[in-house]
Amino acid sequence: MATLMIQGTTSDAGKSTVVAGLCRALSRRGFSVAPFKPQNMALNSAVTVDGGEIGRSTALQAQAARVAPHSDMNPVLLKPESDKGAQVILAGRVHGSMAALDYHAYKTTARQTVMDCHRRLSERFDVIIAEGAGSPAEVNLREGDIANMGFAEAVDCPVLLVGDIDRGGVFAQLCGTLALVSASENARIKGFVINRFRGDIGLLEPGLEWLAEREARPVLGVLPYLQGLWLDAEDSLSLEQRLDHAGGDMLKVVVPALPRISNHTDLDPLRLHPRVSLSLVGPDQPMPDADVILLPGSKNTRADLAWLRSQGWDERIRRHLRYGGRVLGICGGFQMLGEWIDDPDGIEGEPGGVEGLGWLAMSTTMRPDKRLTRVSGRIDTADGCCSIHGYEIHQGVSRGEALSRPLMRLEGRDEGAVSQDGQIMGTYLHGLFDGPDACEALLARLGLPPEDTRRVDLDAHRERQLDRLADTIEQHLDMEMVLRLIG
Repeated sequence: MATLMIQGTTSDAGKSTVVAGLCRALSRRGFSVAPFKPQNMALNSAVTVDGGEIGRSTALQAQAARVAPHSDMNPVLLKPESDKGAQVILAGRVHGSMAALDYHAYKTTARQTVMDCHRRLSERFDVIIAEGAGSPAEVNLREGDIANMGFAEAVDCPVLLVGDIDRGGVFAQLCGTLALVSASENARIKGFVINRFRGDIGLLEPGLEWLAEREARPVLGVLPYLQGLWLDAEDSLSLEQRLDHAGGDMLKVVVPALPRISNHTDLDPLRLHPRVSLSLVGPDQPMPDADVILLPGSKNTRADLAWLRSQGWDERIRRHLRYGGRVLGICGGFQMLGEWIDDPDGIEGEPGGVEGLGWLAMSTTMRPDKRLTRVSGRIDTADGCCSIHGYEIHQGVSRGEALSRPLMRLEGRDEGAVSQDGQIMGTYLHGLFDGPDACEALLARLGLPPEDTRRVDLDAHRERQLDRLADTIEQHLDMEMVLRLIG
């Protein structure tokens, strides 16, 4: 077993992308390889083969490595519930909620979970490609660190440092990071990767030579800016993140960008679909014309519901339904559509309850036990039914008359709800649009007639993007140096 760690000068420098590309490239070379992220803070998560929960980006990297995602691959997952606190997931299971200062003190305990997970992976794989979080130069967070250099020092692994040239100031990023880490950590960084370059490489080469000479280590590669690269987002949601499709009648889907939106990767198949126009609406923005309002998942359902009301979405939905529009709620969005949300144990904040939007006759109670499962089943179509698959991640249990009119059947049980007039639908199923047949069936229920010639297969799309990324890594990164670093 060998471990190579990819760290970045900043958040979103491209660490996740480089790790995914290396996992696919090494897998294609015949290595048994696994991704590893000691600590991640993200609201996009996935259910693992062992029934745990890890960050979405790590699950994508597992797909790149052609292995099943496992909870050992992301020992610590922090899911923000407020600006100062987060739910802590340890080895795939809920440990509890902590304030930021409390978690900072808890990291010495979490370190053991990180090391145990890494040891188990090292017993099963030839190579581990680890990913840091944020920047190793956050001097205020260095004590007890388990996300970056603290982990690298503990397992004695080499590090490659990624800088994003598209942001500007890449040489300051790289040299500044080296200046702020300790001497032993500095020596652990074996080279640099410059990411998202566009332009004439000849203009960059004097800077590369200067950097290599100044810091006495090589630039292993300059990765080009890949136009149109579309992979599952780790966490951030851009209101500009949409694709423009031309031609034909479009189904206009509008999504409120909830402050604690979770698993917004549910929207990716809709962004990619050539017959769907997806609009994300942020705070104080007007709502565009819509055929469908989609309420996404939320890590804090009651707080996001209060935000919806403060932004006037309750009235927007009422007017939308009055004119014949449709509404779909996913997970937390599904809960919001009910009549009441109760949180007696304070799972997502202070104990208490709140009225829902009242469009579905059901109530939801938050419970300490989180449901984490991959599921499959059937959903009705115009010609019969088709298969559907996805995953559930929620701590709410819903009951009520609305559930007697289910949206689908999963594992032999009814799931979701549909209003009597068919305008309002809800489900706990994440990834419901990922399969091409299920996507078309759901879009037909939402008002878009099926069309065989223009479908979206998200899994096939991911595979093409991962292969494209691996091709880029092979072409622009010194893979021989990478192989020497992993022994």
